[in-house]
Amino acid sequence: MDLKSPAFSQGGMIPAKYSCDGADISPPLSWNNVPAGTKSFALICDDPDAPVGTWVHWVYFDIPATVTSLAEHIEATEMPANGGRQGLNDFRKVGYGGPCPPSGVHRYYFKLYALDAMLNQVAGTTTKAQLLKAMEGHILTQAQLMGKYKRQ
Repeated sequence: MDLKSPAFSQGGMIPAKYSCDGADISPPLSWNNVPAGTKSFALICDDPDAPVGTWVHWVYFDIPATVTSLAEHIEATEMPANGGRQGLNDFRKVGYGGPCPPSGVHRYYFKLYALDAMLNQVAGTTTKAQLLKAMEGHILTQAQLMGKYKRQ
């Protein structure tokens, strides 16, 4: 499975539009080479360079298997119109929270998981840790896209 974004390349800089310095909206993403038997997707975006340890920017799961892309600006609601459920990020908000590093260049990993089940976790309250636990034994494959961001 391959994960891409038309907004930034693997290892490239994430445009400010998708950060706390801009509109703070989620970037567009797309994927292909989905394995047979996929019932849903889960997406986690986190920053391992945060001073307090890995900071979670996005928890999104039960994305229907028929979905192979996310348009930019997925609404910050528990159950977006395009399907799936969003959990809680480390900003203590539902949906996407963009890069906002206190200093230096940070790396942001968008990790997409193809799953053999719908997880049916609770929208709006599920954390990364809870999602990872729920995904155990259900991951068919995964892909990742890493972008960088530095505040001006």
